Amino acid sequence: MNVEAVITARPTLVGGVHARAVSFEELFRQEFERRYTSLHRYLSRLSDDPALAADIAQEAFVRLYQRGSMPDDTGAWLATVANNLFRNDVQGRKRRTRIMDGERATLVLADPPLLPDIQAESNERKSYVRAALDTIPIRDRQLLLLRYEGYSYREIAVALDITESSVGTLLARAKDAFRRVLQEDPRARE
Repeated sequence: MNVEAVITARPTLVGGVHARAVSFEELFRQEFERRYTSLHRYLSRLSDDPALAADIAQEAFVRLYQRGSMPDDTGAWLATVANNLFRNDVQGRKRRTRIMDGERATLVLADPPLLPDIQAESNERKSYVRAALDTIPIRDRQLLLLRYEGYSYREIAVALDITESSVGTLLARAKDAFRRVLQEDPRARE
């Protein structure tokens, strides 16, 4: 039996309610509309590179489409794939940087606010938070950013390959580490 026949042969849950049979393509479109923006924001904050974040988010959805069926937990599956793609990109960049005698890739800034004073304040806040995020371990950064984007403990656990029961504790530790870094920064006292 082909995938299309299986999808249409059983009732499908859409938004938690039984609905008419829905094709994989329709389920895919719904998940893309529901999750792309959040996944992109998470990756953009993780990488500080919106263009890279867009590439990785798109690639994660391409892989979901190529998979041909929806996983049990789409959010966790997409976050896991995106984290793996991000890690691969970071490792590739490190290799390329060593090869190119330390040349650094330039980072792309997010869309600027319209007013210059808002732009300056926003840039200062972003650099302050980015500097703090960059000093904590990558897993702590991922925990904080995934949770900030609204991922459930279960989705975070699957995405980061940790037990669901440890997410709360690890998240609390990550928040404490982030808070300590912010308090140690002289700009926090201003």
